[in-house]
Amino acid sequence: MRRETKPGLLNRLKRVEGQVRGVARMVEDDRYCIDILTQVQAVRAALARVETEILNDHLGHCIEGAIVSGDKDEQRRKAAELIELLERAHR
Repeated sequence: MRRETKPGLLNRLKRVEGQVRGVARMVEDDRYCIDILTQVQAVRAALARVETEILNDHLGHCIEGAIVSGDKDEQRRKAAELIELLERAHR
């Protein structure tokens, strides 16, 4: 992971952590189900943004590095990892 990406990701994850704590409080306080579900959707969207940012970093750093290196085995490994990850996401 690129050094400049890390602080932003950590900030996003801390916000998500706060959102999850907020959802737990809502459940404890017997809040209306739709309000809780709305917040759960917000947490999922925030995590999706984190996932996208990490994926972009992986493509721009790890995969690009394998391509620039010219190492065909490393390129295949990186591509296979990404394909496996995407396959797991669709199960």
